[in-house]
Amino acid sequence: MDSRPTPADASPWLPFENRRRARDEKRDAVLRVAVQLFLEQGYHRATLNDVAERLNITKPALYNYFRSKDEILYACWSLGRELVDDAIAAIDAGGGPGLARLRKLVHAYAELMATDFGASLVRFDPRDLTEAHRRIVRAAKKKIDRSFRDYIAAGIADGSVRRCDPKLSAFAIAGSLNWIGHWYQRDGASSPAEIADEFTLRLTEGIAATPDKPARGGPKTKTARKASAPGKQGRKPPRGGTG
Repeated sequence: MDSRPTPADASPWLPFENRRRARDEKRDAVLRVAVQLFLEQGYHRATLNDVAERLNITKPALYNYFRSKDEILYACWSLGRELVDDAIAAIDAGGGPGLARLRKLVHAYAELMATDFGASLVRFDPRDLTEAHRRIVRAAKKKIDRSFRDYIAAGIADGSVRRCDPKLSAFAIAGSLNWIGHWYQRDGASSPAEIADEFTLRLTEGIAATPDKPARGGPKTKTARKASAPGKQGRKPPRGGTG
């Protein structure tokens, strides 16, 4: 007699790995929807009911993945921090002159600011988090600032960056980049990559030991090409990612 289980005998429960994968996917879906709502409506105006409604689930179902609204907020911020940490780790692993590493960080950070989780690093108020999480946020911001300063200092040491105050230069660069998270809109005229290209050039050309000077007739940036096109003189340049 064949004792092998028939389909009717099979367990209705998914194998452990599949259950964990499904749970992780649902948790990620909660975060994607939550970060969109927090950015669109503001953290205090968006509710867990709004998140649940957009996910087409009940509010109690959210508590299977997060214990509170501020825990969701922190998880969104953490994903943004991980993206920056990964970018810095890759840059450090690649090595190179200080200016080259600085430009890679500026470019990567600018693109990340045009994403929801990247924007969460600058759009969310740490005061809405627990004290323990606020300490983590402060430490993470110092770490990012330290990377900008270290690349600038390394560039001064290797001659790729002219002498300047690494602290003030890092503040100026990071401050400009952080604002991308506030004004960028997906329906804007420029893509995240185009914005990153322009910011990388503009934010580093002033401290580069040998400023970039394209040869006459050589390649120009997208903005420069539009400004010099026939019939374009005197017109205002198109808005960037501000929509």
